[in-house]
Amino acid sequence: MHGAQPVNTVAPRQRSLIRAALALVVIACGLSLRWYGFPLGLPAFVVKYGGSLLWATMVFLLVGALLPGMSRSRLAAIAAAIAIAVEFSRLVHAPWLDAFRLTTAGALLLGRIFSLWNLVAYGVGIAFGVWIDGLIGWAKAR
Repeated sequence: MHGAQPVNTVAPRQRSLIRAALALVVIACGLSLRWYGFPLGLPAFVVKYGGSLLWATMVFLLVGALLPGMSRSRLAAIAAAIAIAVEFSRLVHAPWLDAFRLTTAGALLLGRIFSLWNLVAYGVGIAFGVWIDGLIGWAKAR
């Protein structure tokens, strides 16, 4: 057939757009938690580790948006590798890197202080991302 499209070209694009939109919602929730959590009287534990959980969920969703045909388990493994690398990067102290971490963007993207508890929060956040992604019910994703 002339001009025929491959069978599954729209599904990956839709999957990417939905995951990107969900990532934006998660970002808004994370920023709201960081900015308004303490004024609302939420415990420090919820604000700190809730933000870390949502950060990892965002990483999972963004990786999924970039790699829409990949299985959830592989997406989770990539997101976990990114989260672990970012957490352990906090043990590296270069003047330019420490200066970036002192900015709002640096604190939100890279964090400031190494914590093994963040790795636990990241695991929960990635599992949450897998769960959210599963609710959508992609035919091809696992």
